[in-house]
Amino acid sequence: MTKADLVNHIFEKIGLPKTEIQKIVDTVFETMKEGLIEDEIIKISGFGVFTVRKKGARMGRNPKNMKPVEIKPRRVVTFRPSEKLKDRFQQILK
Repeated sequence: MTKADLVNHIFEKIGLPKTEIQKIVDTVFETMKEGLIEDEIIKISGFGVFTVRKKGARMGRNPKNMKPVEIKPRRVVTFRPSEKLKDRFQQILK
């Protein structure tokens, strides 16, 4: 699902003007990005938790030539789904 699909889905459910929905969706995502940049934990009830994890430097291997290469330390965003979301997936699989 793209951001445009999300806007269209909200438009069909609520009926607000698409330009307003676009502004709201953009604001929500921008706020989430800013929070993650500041190492904040983003909890969305019934959906899950977004966190930033720091990964240390480590040695890897270039798959083209199999030579060792250092992978620099970095920050990555992780997502942990809520129990409600996990349960919903399990219902679909049954």
